[in-house]
Amino acid sequence: MIDMNCDLGEGFGRFSVGDDKAIMAFVTSVNIACGFHAGDPVVMRKTVNFAAEAGVSIGAHPGYPDLQGFGRRAMNMDPEEVYAMVQYQIGSLTAFTTAKGIRLNHVKPHGALYNTAAQNPLIASAIADAVYSLDPDLILYGLSGSELTKAGENAGLKVYHEVFADRSYEEDGTLSPRHLSGAVLTGDEALDQVRQIIQSGHVYTRLGACIPLKADTICVHGDHPSAIRLAEKVREILHTLSPYSNKDRRDSYENHSDSDH
Repeated sequence: MIDMNCDLGEGFGRFSVGDDKAIMAFVTSVNIACGFHAGDPVVMRKTVNFAAEAGVSIGAHPGYPDLQGFGRRAMNMDPEEVYAMVQYQIGSLTAFTTAKGIRLNHVKPHGALYNTAAQNPLIASAIADAVYSLDPDLILYGLSGSELTKAGENAGLKVYHEVFADRSYEEDGTLSPRHLSGAVLTGDEALDQVRQIIQSGHVYTRLGACIPLKADTICVHGDHPSAIRLAEKVREILHTLSPYSNKDRRDSYENHSDSDH
């Protein structure tokens, strides 16, 4: 049972990113920006409402306070600062899910915060502890096999090991930095990577090595023009190779319910 997630709600003010409502038709969970790297109260509320209507699981997507850099620039913050920052952002999104009468499902850090937590055990523990302090039933999404997933497990959280359809990997299991050639995958390259991960539990790195990779959830980024088509194709692969993904189970239930009424 493999989840498919997407980072959404990443516009703010008059600036919009991607077609959030359209891509929700193909994913099973969404990670909503909480106002630091992207998002604002109006965008957060609207995205929560869209997600509730689509029936997808909702997660908080906290990042560094860096609107100009879209949260993709590392910041020198100590664990106490990270702990408070993550608590604050989760709390802000929870206000909107509570108002809608639904429960927050998970937390996935964004960008440079995600990458730092994947390798820095102190930052990883600060994030995991912040999540646990608010709700020990929240799921923590982290880079597969990383310090963040270890910290989540140590904190007593349920953890989803995350893999990426549209990003290449380095030999140590980290994501290839975006400035490198071949770091971002599109089209058939991305789909081939998804098939390989699901079928073999391995992935070929950017330089051609084969490394093991555990997959509980697959991320498809929503901030590029082909995002919706990629999400649609990944869902088809999941339906074929992993027929009991959350979305398929929900669709099956809804179809069955419709036939009963």
